[in-house]
Amino acid sequence: MTLESTAPTSAATSATTPQRGPGARYVGRSVQRVEDPRLLSGRGRYLDDITLPGMLHAAFVRSPHAHARIVAVDPSEALALDGVVAVYTAKDLDWLAPMVSTGPMREGVVAQSRTPLATDVSRHVGDPVAVVLARSPYLAEDGRDLVEVEWEPLPPVLDPLAALEPGATLVDEALGTNNISHLEQSVGEVEEAFAEADHVTRIRFHSGRSTAAPIECRGVVAEYEDRAGGRYNVHSSTQMPHLLRMLMAPVLGVPEGRLSIKAPDVGGAFGLKCSVFPEDIVIPAVARLAGRPVKWIEDRWEDLAAGVHSKDMHCTMEIAAKADGTMTAFRGHFVTDSGAYSSIPFTPLVDSQVAGVYLSSCYGVQNVAYAVDNPLTNKCQIGAVRGVGWVPGQLAREVAIDELARALEKDPVELRLQNMIGPEVYTTPFGQTYDGGSYTASLEKARDSVDYAAFRERQAKAREEGRYLGVGFSPFVEPTGWATSSAAAGGLPNGFFDTASVTVEPDGSVTVTTGLHSHGQGHETTLAQVTADELGVPMESVRIVFGDTDTSVFGMGTYASRSAVLGFGSIHESAVQVKDRLVRLAGAMLEADHTDIELVDGVANVKGVPGKSVPLQQIALFGYFGGPARPDDVQRDGLTATSGYNPGETYANGCGAAVVEVDVRTGLVTIEQLVAVEDCGVVLNPTIVKGQVAGALANGIGIALLEDLAYEDNGEFVSGSLLHYLYPSTTEVPDLTLHTIETPSAVSAGGVKGVGEAGTISAPAAIVNAVMDALSPFGVVVEKTPMTPEYLRELLRAAESNGSAPARH
Repeated sequence: MTLESTAPTSAATSATTPQRGPGARYVGRSVQRVEDPRLLSGRGRYLDDITLPGMLHAAFVRSPHAHARIVAVDPSEALALDGVVAVYTAKDLDWLAPMVSTGPMREGVVAQSRTPLATDVSRHVGDPVAVVLARSPYLAEDGRDLVEVEWEPLPPVLDPLAALEPGATLVDEALGTNNISHLEQSVGEVEEAFAEADHVTRIRFHSGRSTAAPIECRGVVAEYEDRAGGRYNVHSSTQMPHLLRMLMAPVLGVPEGRLSIKAPDVGGAFGLKCSVFPEDIVIPAVARLAGRPVKWIEDRWEDLAAGVHSKDMHCTMEIAAKADGTMTAFRGHFVTDSGAYSSIPFTPLVDSQVAGVYLSSCYGVQNVAYAVDNPLTNKCQIGAVRGVGWVPGQLAREVAIDELARALEKDPVELRLQNMIGPEVYTTPFGQTYDGGSYTASLEKARDSVDYAAFRERQAKAREEGRYLGVGFSPFVEPTGWATSSAAAGGLPNGFFDTASVTVEPDGSVTVTTGLHSHGQGHETTLAQVTADELGVPMESVRIVFGDTDTSVFGMGTYASRSAVLGFGSIHESAVQVKDRLVRLAGAMLEADHTDIELVDGVANVKGVPGKSVPLQQIALFGYFGGPARPDDVQRDGLTATSGYNPGETYANGCGAAVVEVDVRTGLVTIEQLVAVEDCGVVLNPTIVKGQVAGALANGIGIALLEDLAYEDNGEFVSGSLLHYLYPSTTEVPDLTLHTIETPSAVSAGGVKGVGEAGTISAPAAIVNAVMDALSPFGVVVEKTPMTPEYLRELLRAAESNGSAPARH
């Protein structure tokens, strides 16, 4: 795996050497992750490591049916088992408020509510119906298997397109419709552009159903303190402690101040753990009823069947173009198979709407229209998972562009370059304001990285030998730094609020608390780098604290590639205030004007006066205990500052490229080369960026070739283990070629943009286009992911039967 940095003249140069001279900046350097020694030596503390005195263990009774009426629940045999303490159903939890989706906050969205345990009807395989508490997890599972549920199976709704038809069976009769949202938006002269086009390309593409499948499944440990009005203490494997508290408290019927959320080390999340689930409510509720702490740890079947799914979207994509290849209009229709419930808080629009809103991407097309529908079906709910709807939207658009190139007999790279926007700030037809990027440069870098001209010669020679190679490209724009402005631009009109608190302790060390959360991204390292630079202190003196609503300042959590932007900005705002107080203190101590003081490596120096300095520890002691000799603002405000930060819209960009070989006898796809060009603005830590992009690319390989959450025609879930739900291993992920370009953001502190999802967004389309390119002699048209060997062989057999296949060698 290689990493190369490229900095345009407008960008800050990123140094990747680990050496650091006196006063050199930490940002831009590959500082080793400070959390790794703890995690690699087994000293991490994950949810299942938490044990409380008197703790019980929970197991959920779940529906084996896609759609069924619950006639009766008989817990008597379970309760007779020694070690089982209690069995609770929805009737025992009728004092809870319903869980309501955030639909009312968006125009055109139907609000849906549910009870944490199914009351009368189960709506998908894995829907929780009852919970068993026992002295051990094994006894809880044994008790679960003894709970008798009388079911009345109902016809399942499994086809999202059929669910939109008049008279279709309703998944949730209370709503009166299966379609929880229909949205449309059109800008420019779309119909005229299509009517006047020299050529129209129209494709249908189905982006398959996948999920995050983190190494650590979900889990909750909860206790209820029955004093002073009652208080819940909840440990959760979550990405968003404060937001989870805000959404849980009304359902539990308590003020937020009586609900504490603690997120320990989290073993991967990828968006799945930024939803609110029934188990999040049920476990603290039954801890209250039982009068004892309760732990629930999700098993893999539950994770796959009843967590959240993602990207199951039927896309219709149309491109209007002139004969010379100028694209004049885009039109898309995106239908998300939403599953049985509207996920909380993001709803299935997190897939469908963002696919539509960002339809134009990095192309200068001014006539754009989209429509989205979100029908309910009797499957697991759709929620936010890495790349969200940008992935299926990217697939539909980029596959259609390659189809257009074939129809016009134009080179697909040149066709894209012909239609791309420039590097300057740009406003899209739907009003998103890009903060500058390297759109053409990224595509050109990817093209050169695969040695495009030489590849075409090699491809032609291989075809003469009966081997089929292909290359595909996928330039992208990724919305990052998800906050109020960017969310509104993306169709989510909700305010966001994020803060950081910076404190210089009496000994000169620094404590930073943030509402962000790290579950693999290395925040303890990168945020310490930022803090050290902003304050002029050694990085080793900085401690980053997060994950506890009792001790960390408020923030909306970590998802949507937001932490680099929000973390840098909020720390910067707070650190500037603290640093100003420090230099004023130092000025008083050194009898110098504070404007002549500089802080470098934890020492305050007077500019131009060698040897006149004071270490930060002495400054801090003076700040805390210097009495009236201290400046007024320090006496009033101390050495702590807390600031919010809400940036403008920030957009990363880049390009993925894939070179593949398809074995036409077996349908197996071998990825020969996978390239990622990433422009995430100023790079905080090249090694961490490399890791984020590499992991996202692996995720994209899985989406393109392997990952499929499958249901039988009767709604039975058949992907309930990692034997059946396949994601990439080292045998499927090739050596990766990673390049970075730095185009600093014009609107964020430090010029930073986000980075976490780019590879997942770009890789699937690049791989699909490469496979289509490889199989172009057969006239094969790929219409869905994952491209399993069985699916590709089916397409090839069809080509052979209609006579379009070339002669075998």
